[in-house]
Amino acid sequence: MSNTAVISAKNLSKFYGKHRGISDVNLDIDKGEIFGLLGPNGAGKTTCIRILLDFIRATSGSATILGMDSRSKSVEIRRNVGYLPGDFITYEKLTAEELLQYFANLRGGHLEKAKVLAERFDLDLSRKIGELSRGNRQKVGIIQAFMSDPKLLILDEPTTGLDPLLQQEFHALVLEEAESGKTLFISSHVLPEVEIVCDRVGIIRAGSIIAVEEVATLRKQTLTKIAIEFGEVVSKADFESVTGVREVTIKGHHLSCSVTGSLDSLIKLAAEYTVVNIQAGHPALEEVFLNFYNQQDTTTE
Repeated sequence: MSNTAVISAKNLSKFYGKHRGISDVNLDIDKGEIFGLLGPNGAGKTTCIRILLDFIRATSGSATILGMDSRSKSVEIRRNVGYLPGDFITYEKLTAEELLQYFANLRGGHLEKAKVLAERFDLDLSRKIGELSRGNRQKVGIIQAFMSDPKLLILDEPTTGLDPLLQQEFHALVLEEAESGKTLFISSHVLPEVEIVCDRVGIIRAGSIIAVEEVATLRKQTLTKIAIEFGEVVSKADFESVTGVREVTIKGHHLSCSVTGSLDSLIKLAAEYTVVNIQAGHPALEEVFLNFYNQQDTTTE
């Protein structure tokens, strides 16, 4: 266990009868770190978070948050944690401002930061929650998590429903909060998102943490799908010889391939030709698992 750990979990397991929630989860997240918990839906991300916050009880194992036992000190812990659940559901008859004022009263805070964030995320505070779109409700959830200036933020699938521009704004906010000394624990099934903001990533599969990696290390192992349209016919053999490039196919002037790690060598070779268009995309999360763990068993719940 790290002496600076803000979150520390030891052998956390949760079973619902014979059904597994999580199994022997071990984590240490340090102060000021942005840590991503990455995994497909159903892998156990939300179960892990709910146990840490004492919303449900572990079958076995233990955890500390901000140096306090997650069960016996859960109320005190929550005073210092900003939490966004993955299913943010709240009072639909209240306006967004009334709801945020309610949260501020509960935590002994005020609305000043909430109003600043509402302007930043283009949220109309005068509208009732029940009238808001999925994306605007998510904005309310984000604002209530950040508004009390907590020491620790635990965010479950935080960008669900946000359009790309607002996702970028959220990423900027996360980085600013970390710069100010906050610790952030973010669960996601979106690989590019955790790559953008996180320092380290824990990969959870079928309820177990199968790896904790620096994002830089994960990026070197990540498979990227590339499609390039050229102005002329190119040599398949030339591209197959590039380090990290595989599954090269050429149809007319169109090339597609997969690249592990850096794209530098591929881009430099492509630049020797006339490039009409280029597209890059991340594979599905299961494909990342297959590549990162050398095609070990990837059975999930």
